[in-house]
Amino acid sequence: MLRSTEEKTVLLCALDDDVQGLKSILESKSGNESQQSENVLWEKDEVGRNALFAACTFGRSGIVRELVQNDADVNELTARGYSPLHYSAMWGQLDTLKTLVELNADFQAVNFRGEKAVDVARRYDKLDCAEYLAWAEAKQSLQALIQDVRDIIADPEKVQGKLNKEDKTMFINICSAKSDWIHNTKNATIQDFIEQKKHLENILEPILLKLNTQSEATMKTRKP
Repeated sequence: MLRSTEEKTVLLCALDDDVQGLKSILESKSGNESQQSENVLWEKDEVGRNALFAACTFGRSGIVRELVQNDADVNELTARGYSPLHYSAMWGQLDTLKTLVELNADFQAVNFRGEKAVDVARRYDKLDCAEYLAWAEAKQSLQALIQDVRDIIADPEKVQGKLNKEDKTMFINICSAKSDWIHNTKNATIQDFIEQKKHLENILEPILLKLNTQSEATMKTRKP
């Protein structure tokens, strides 16, 4: 049970969708940095749920945003491994799912059954949520690949003496083109993101293979 009066107040704000009331509570606690104050605000029930889970259950997107912006963990897990994303998916709260995704919720988190949020949405027949999560995960996968490539280019140890100027320029241009595609393409489908990622992988494969081959050769020459 949520035991303390202060925690109940936070919880009631979540249940009532009272964003202003929640802001007042959080502001009143902002000057008190004691561990006890933190524990009161984020106290959990017997299965590991706090006010964030209540907000996700009832689709209180404004409350979710306010809690996360005030240090609630968007990837908090219950004792059985359910995250806020799982709860929103389970209860069919599509708008709150979108808010959690915007706040960098982890698509890959699994519960005690090994289910991601998209799996839970399917199990509970929340098909609009399942479709959105599959779409968002496909988009994130493409974005992550683009960022990985940019990180490689920015790391001197990985590219120095291994990539020529043309290779680097090609890396930069293709990543920019894919980022522009994500930004400018309206109504992109899951398959569109999958195909764009595959296209990027096919273009990059020869150069990444060259990087890996040269790295392995360098390691061998360094062995005593």
